[in-house]
Amino acid sequence: MNPSALLSPPSSAPQRSILHSQFLNPIPLRSSAAVPRRRFRVSFPRNSSAQSDGATSAPPPADVFGGKRELTGVQPLVGKLSPPLRFVTSAIVLAGAAAAGYGLGLRIGKTQNTALGGAVVLGAAGGAAVYALNASAPAVAAVDLHNYVAGRDDPRDVRKDEIEGIAKKYGVSKQDEAFNAELCDLYCRFVTSVIPPGSEELRGDEVDTILNFKNALGIQDPEAASMHMEIGRRIFRLRLETGDREGDLEQRRAFQKLIYVSTLVFGDASSFLLPWKRVFKVTDSQVEIAIRDNAQRLYASKLKSVGRDIDAESLVRLREAQLMYRLSDETAADLFKEHTRKLAEEYISSALSILKSRTRTASNQYNLQYILFVHLSNKIKISSGVTQVAEELDKVLALNSSLISLMNQPDAVRFAPGVGPLTLLGSDYDRKMDDLKHLYKAYVTDSLSGGRLEENKLSAFNQLKNIFGLGNREAETIVLDVTSQVYRKRLSQAVTGGDLEAADSKAAFLQRICEELHFDPQKASAIHEEIYRQKLQLCVADGELNEEDVAALLRLRVLLCIPQETIEAAQLEICGSLFEKVVKDAIASGVDGYDADVKLAVRKAAHGLRLSRDAAMSIASKAVRKIFINYVKRARAAGNRTETAKELKKLIAFNTLVVTELVADIKGESSDTSTDEPTKEEEEKVPEDDEEWESIQTLRKIRPDKELAAKLGKPGQTEITLKDDLQERERTDLYKTYLLFCITGEVKKIPFGAQITTKKDDSEYQLLNQLGAILGLSTTEVVEVHRSLAEQAFRQQAEVILADGQLTKARVEQLEELQKQVGLPPQYVQKIIKSITTTKMASAIETAIGQGRLNIKQIRELKQSSVDLESMISETLRESLFKKTVDEIFSSGTGEFDEEEVYEKIPADLHINVDKARGVVLELAKSRLSNSLIQAVSLLRQRNPQGVVSSLNDMLACDKAVPAKPLSWDVPEELADLFAIYLKSDPAPEKLSRLQYLLGINDSMAASLREVGDRLSPAGAEEKFGCDASVLLDDTANFTGEKTALPNLNSLRGFDVVDTIKSQLESICPGVVSCADILAIAARDSVVSFGGPSWIVQLGRKDSTTASLSAANSELPSPSLDVNDLISAFSNKGFSAKELVALSGSHTMGQAKCVLFRDRIYNETSINSAFSTSLKSNCPNSGSDDNLSPLDVTSPVFFDNAYYKNLVNNKGLLHSDQQLFSGGSTDSQVTTYSTTASAFFADFANAMVKMGSLNLLTGSNGQIRTNCRKIN
Repeated sequence: MNPSALLSPPSSAPQRSILHSQFLNPIPLRSSAAVPRRRFRVSFPRNSSAQSDGATSAPPPADVFGGKRELTGVQPLVGKLSPPLRFVTSAIVLAGAAAAGYGLGLRIGKTQNTALGGAVVLGAAGGAAVYALNASAPAVAAVDLHNYVAGRDDPRDVRKDEIEGIAKKYGVSKQDEAFNAELCDLYCRFVTSVIPPGSEELRGDEVDTILNFKNALGIQDPEAASMHMEIGRRIFRLRLETGDREGDLEQRRAFQKLIYVSTLVFGDASSFLLPWKRVFKVTDSQVEIAIRDNAQRLYASKLKSVGRDIDAESLVRLREAQLMYRLSDETAADLFKEHTRKLAEEYISSALSILKSRTRTASNQYNLQYILFVHLSNKIKISSGVTQVAEELDKVLALNSSLISLMNQPDAVRFAPGVGPLTLLGSDYDRKMDDLKHLYKAYVTDSLSGGRLEENKLSAFNQLKNIFGLGNREAETIVLDVTSQVYRKRLSQAVTGGDLEAADSKAAFLQRICEELHFDPQKASAIHEEIYRQKLQLCVADGELNEEDVAALLRLRVLLCIPQETIEAAQLEICGSLFEKVVKDAIASGVDGYDADVKLAVRKAAHGLRLSRDAAMSIASKAVRKIFINYVKRARAAGNRTETAKELKKLIAFNTLVVTELVADIKGESSDTSTDEPTKEEEEKVPEDDEEWESIQTLRKIRPDKELAAKLGKPGQTEITLKDDLQERERTDLYKTYLLFCITGEVKKIPFGAQITTKKDDSEYQLLNQLGAILGLSTTEVVEVHRSLAEQAFRQQAEVILADGQLTKARVEQLEELQKQVGLPPQYVQKIIKSITTTKMASAIETAIGQGRLNIKQIRELKQSSVDLESMISETLRESLFKKTVDEIFSSGTGEFDEEEVYEKIPADLHINVDKARGVVLELAKSRLSNSLIQAVSLLRQRNPQGVVSSLNDMLACDKAVPAKPLSWDVPEELADLFAIYLKSDPAPEKLSRLQYLLGINDSMAASLREVGDRLSPAGAEEKFGCDASVLLDDTANFTGEKTALPNLNSLRGFDVVDTIKSQLESICPGVVSCADILAIAARDSVVSFGGPSWIVQLGRKDSTTASLSAANSELPSPSLDVNDLISAFSNKGFSAKELVALSGSHTMGQAKCVLFRDRIYNETSINSAFSTSLKSNCPNSGSDDNLSPLDVTSPVFFDNAYYKNLVNNKGLLHSDQQLFSGGSTDSQVTTYSTTASAFFADFANAMVKMGSLNLLTGSNGQIRTNCRKIN
């Protein structure tokens, strides 16, 4: 399509009516063939006037409707005639034509008929003229309407009454096609001219302009909507015809504006009047985007008119505009917040420019933070710059306060959304946080420039922090930094000016400064401490404090109200670090270098730095102990005891020659004074009445006599020790090592594996005493080390003497001699001897208990022999022995339980808590009770009646200990069998009665079991449940057979056939052929009759006199068994895996219930899909449990090898069938049978012979029933 055709003026040639336009679908109107049909054209002016910032838009272009139109033909005449006059004229013309025709016909034809014919002819011509005259009225009215609208200077001035007057003037209505078409054409051109092109934005008054024009024309919504859709079609065509990308984008935007304006024009009806989605294939989301984007642009334009003067009236107007533009609250709020943020950013940008410009002009050597500090100190005249920054930020705060105030007004719901506090979060300033911090600091600096902080500024700080998005910690740090500088300045002025010293209360003066600055007093105290520390460091620069320094520090302390503990801490840290260096230098001088100069330096530092004695000793102790630890580490790393002792000797020498002198110098004492005092103190430490000091030989040696003390010289200091640096175990180990060195002497190795031991004199013990003092060992700890070593030596020898635990007279004498050699007090000797003998016996007893060789009887014998079992045997082991004893009672098979024995005597013998013993019995009885029942049932199934009786007795013993409620079991018949077997054991009446209660057997059932008990055959014969026709027995009131067992119920059939055979045999030869033989022969003949193999059936079987429902339930293989379980089940009966596969071939005939194979066809994957689908109709997912399906779907009435072929094809009906061919050990046998029927027949026959011989009843065992359904 050529776009220029859309812009050309309307053609005078007849065109297709709007009613039949392929683009429009207005309300159907009656068409007239006499009225020329026109086609609407829509123009898109490219040279629209610029958008106006005012609320009223410029009028549409004058040529939007085209020029005036001229009347042609009869139209001028029609234009001059009013409807009544036109009617009269039409009547006159019609009558005149008829009269003229009549006269002309009469004149020509001279007859009446000719006259009438002439009247008709000329009357018809007059009627045509009259019709033409009246038919031109709508077209003339349309031309008049067009000229009226086109002739207006501003089309918006068109009046509805004048348009209605035009229609009335010509006697037409808006339903006339030509007149209605002109209305639609005018509306379409007007809308096109009002909506700006794609490159321009909407002004906001387009909707009202269009609505007013539409109402003036009187055009209906459906017709107007069709014009909007027509405009959309034209835009869409132009977009398709546009070749360049820029033009396509322009048309896209024009289309979006059309959608938006149209939606507002028609309001809620737009959803069905404007089918954008159907006509233009646009989505709902695209329509929503067009509406949203244009609404946003209009609202953003509206926001620009608001400017910085935001008040309630402007917010109400914004709200009205938002609703008119159909903009969501969320989007409007975002736009408003963005607008206010930009306003704030203008102020902030101005403030930042001022700050940076002032910084650059001040000096290149100063950074921004320094400039702010200088501003506080008034050293550079930049205060005007910082003040200007603060003024700009005050504007931001004023705007923020205004917004908060508007937000909190009662009628705030009438305001535009988004009114609230300012924030720069999410703006470009997120990446300029440092600049914001500088501005914040500048504002705080200006607020404090007068030396005080006004109350209202605190709120301003908080608001500015929130606007900038600063964290609490960041803002607090900035405020604290600036306030600290101001506080220091005011403090300096108060000190230098004498105001602080003249104040009556220094604390009140300082507090007032803090209050004026809103400064935390604790932070002020920290500044005071920092000032004091700086002063102290200056005073001790030469290594000591003179009296002037002390006085100056005291004055500063009084002025700043610094607490004494703060003073002491500062002095300890600053002076202590200097003293520590002196001490370390003294220690580093070593044993040979601690001369007079070192001593003088130590004394000068200790007293010149004014440290207390305790503080000086603490510092020295820390340094000395590090050296001590190094000696200890080297001693531990030594390879043997001798080397360790050498390192410890070095430690003792260092303590004596260096540390002792150092301590004396710190205290200001002479070395001679400190020589004797420790010896006296050491003597005072030794208790004179302590027997151990006299009995243990090594203890006596560490307390030397006066002669030896004089020989050794002065002892070392004892104030600095390793008590807090090493654990007690480590300290005693070091002491013990040196003690052993003192005892054994120095050992030196010589060639050929020999060694020489050099004994030491008692002076080594004096060094040992000094080592104990260095290690911080107390007198008690020293005694303990010596005694433990003596005990160790005595125990080693005593264990050799008492190897077998026997204490004879000769051994007693040996031990007494050993005691004298070691010097151990008698009480410790006896304790060791008892410990050795007791340990030997206890070990033997615990071993016996652990091996099960010691029972309660032997325990009682030991107790009678005065053996202290409580101390020899652990409580855990005694409790274990009690539990084992009780368990033996519960498993003895006697059914007896002596409460006195178990609850009182045995716990007393084993020294066990009675309540705990009762708990053990209770726990064992409960567990053994249920286990005994399970064991009894298991033995019942194993045909072990003696074991059954024993297990039931165990259950009764547990019940006697802890009376139980009746027990439950899944197979009640097995409980009856248990009771029947127990009847045969001739039990005591009370036991039988209790067992009846526990098994839940009522009296009638118990009586029946007693009656039947006499008729039961001996155990071991019929209890084997073999080929004995037990399955044919019917249930009676006192007997439950096997027919109702789960594998047999509703499965076994043909009992009436067996009854018929038995009846005929009994009539011929009564009492000869058993029911068991009938079943064996019938099985073979059935197989043969259906094409299977034959085999020889051995005869002579007897029938059973009982049956076992429990055996039928438990021993018949389940159809859900896996291949390994099947092999195990058949193996228990003596059949091999090959025989299992062969006997399973009997499933080539017969049927199975749905309940047995439902899980396979619905849940298993190892099944042919077509096969499972064919079964589901007869076996739905639920219900129809008894529906039958053939086991061999291929040949269900033939005995062949098709069963195995089915398995190879995954068509086994039962799970147990398919398990024979599932990748296991039986796969090869199934494959053989599937291909070789003869092999299957031979193996099946042999397996059936073997099965027919399973647990037979012959001879005197069993009977030959007269009726197979009951015993004789």
